[in-house]
Amino acid sequence: MLSEHLSLFLMALPAVLFVVDPIGVVPIFLAMTSGDSEEKIRSTARRACIVSCALLLFFAVFGGLIFKVFGISLGAFRVAGGILLLMTALDMLRARPSETRTTPSEQAEGERKEDVALVPLAMPLLAGPGAIATAMVLMAKGGDNLLSAVPVLVAIVLTFVTSYFVLRAAGFVQRVLKQSGVAILERVMGLILAAIAVQFIADGGKDLLR
Repeated sequence: MLSEHLSLFLMALPAVLFVVDPIGVVPIFLAMTSGDSEEKIRSTARRACIVSCALLLFFAVFGGLIFKVFGISLGAFRVAGGILLLMTALDMLRARPSETRTTPSEQAEGERKEDVALVPLAMPLLAGPGAIATAMVLMAKGGDNLLSAVPVLVAIVLTFVTSYFVLRAAGFVQRVLKQSGVAILERVMGLILAAIAVQFIADGGKDLLR
């Protein structure tokens, strides 16, 4: 039982962390908070991560109920979530912003807004459709046992704790990694995320064939 929970956690943490992709959000975050005081930047990062974390936890916990309300099978959602995740991963491999998370017009609007913590930072940049689908699929993978949900929920919380510290130190991260470093890291994470997406699609396809 313990090994199953550990295995789920080791799959959930990189899956959620890579699809949220705080490193990829750093250049956008810097553009949106340029000219803000250090205190406001910290506050923006903190509120964005808290709201994003709450959103993902909500969909993770109540995802099963959503399946029942809309009559969606787990297999169908796994395939759909895997395809969405694969699209995000392919954009990461090409080191370009994914339009499944946010469009250029949404980014431009965010740069003009006084408060960007909720929209577009929390939703859709951090807790976008891909992240929501990933959280729901991972929860379903653990089964109906409440205890099996703990590894996924812990992975979500750890992801946004990490995201907060990355965004809080966004200027430092960009100075250290530079544009080329961010692009290389994005591609590595994109490759791992693509493999996870293919596994989601394969698992969903098996469910549908049954």
